[in-house]
Parts: sequence; structure tokens; C-alpha cells
Amino acid sequence: MDDREFRHAMGRFATGVTVITTNDGENVHGMTANAFMSVSLDPKLITISIDNHANMLGKIKESGQFGVNFLSDEQQDISMHFAGQKAKDGGIEFDEIEGIPAIKDSLASVVCDVDQTIVVGDHTLFIGKVRDFKLTEGDPLIFFCGKYGSYKQKEYVR
Repeated sequence: MDDREFRHAMGRFATGVTVITTNDGENVHGMTANAFMSVSLDPKLITISIDNHANMLGKIKESGQFGVNFLSDEQQDISMHFAGQKAKDGGIEFDEIEGIPAIKDSLASVVCDVDQTIVVGDHTLFIGKVRDFKLTEGDPLIFFCGKYGSYKQKEYVR
């Protein structure tokens, strides 16, 4: 099975776009990711998946905490910044939730303590125990087939 073709197949699954954040006491660190899922309501747990060669892996291991920020369709430049594709003019504005950096105006920011770390293949899964979250109104930024887009709700007909 060809790796590139497999990636192409996985790209057929439309996802929201997140930026994972953490800090080391002095600096804020972030990376764009779409490998996120909610795991449990009781206790409240989420999971993120980080490539074993990503700089962010060590940052989260050291801090023991992370935030997941769901980007709005007006924040593509922030996604590109943290994906290393294009520096955002004017920098990134952060709020702070429970001492963890949260991207200002993201649709939601969820902050967690690392509960479990599991190495799976070429990635590491961090299961986070949710400490707090904040919500903002807006439409989500979507990623599909290697391209950004937005979601517009269609009228439901019965």
C-alpha cells in the first residue's frame, strides 16, 4: 500500500481545524492539527495525536498540559501560521484558561492535563483530562482533500 495514496484517502474525511497549544513557562508553543477527538463525558476526556518527530511532542510531555483550539472560518491564517506555511501578520492573540494559552476568538478552546500518553505507530496519543473550556460563536474552518473550506448549514427538510 502506497503511503501517499493512503494519505490521500484519509484526506477524503472532512475535519475541523485545531491548533494545539502549550507553554513552557516562558513561551507559548502551538501546532496545527486535525487529529482530535472527544473520548468521554464522565470523566471529560479528549485525545490528540502528535507525530513522534514533531517539536510539539516534547513540549507537551514537559508541560503535562495542552489546549485544543477549534478555529473559525476567519482564522485560516492562524492555521497556516502554526502549520509553518505562512507567518501571520500582526502575530497571534492569546487568552489564558487555567494557565494554558488559548487562541483568542477560536470557536472553542478546551484545556487539559495529560492523563495518559500512548505511543501508536509513528504518532503519540495524548489523552487529556479536561480542566475547563470557553466557547465563541461563528462558523468552523474545515479541511478536506488538502484544502481549507468552510461549513454552511443547509436547511433541513423533513
